[in-house]
Amino acid sequence: MNITLKKPDTLGALASALCLVHCIATPFLFLLPIGFESGVVPNWWKQLDIFFLIISFLAVFQATKTTAAPRIKPALWLSWFALTFLLLNEKFEGFPLPEIATYVVAISLVILHLYNRKYCQCKTDTCCTKNG
Repeated sequence: MNITLKKPDTLGALASALCLVHCIATPFLFLLPIGFESGVVPNWWKQLDIFFLIISFLAVFQATKTTAAPRIKPALWLSWFALTFLLLNEKFEGFPLPEIATYVVAISLVILHLYNRKYCQCKTDTCCTKNG
């Protein structure tokens, strides 16, 4: 939990990148002889996306508390909500949406976390107080 508080952007970028790898890898695991047998995806594999969403939520929550850039806050939350919508839509077989949408949103979340980590950190204790 310490990494969530001290380095939320590192954790967020990592969680989003792992989520992206998980989404990209799933179809290929069906093709490999060591992959999922007879097209059945194990429950633990299906639940990984929820795990990544929870970790990503904690990272976005903490990153938006400490960012010095006001425009990053809504961008992080918008990306997180879009990724959540896309993953839940896929899980519950809602609207037919292209898989590329999930990849684009996950990549944008990684980029936003990396940008925030590099350019938007508070240099003093007072810049990140709850002023907006």
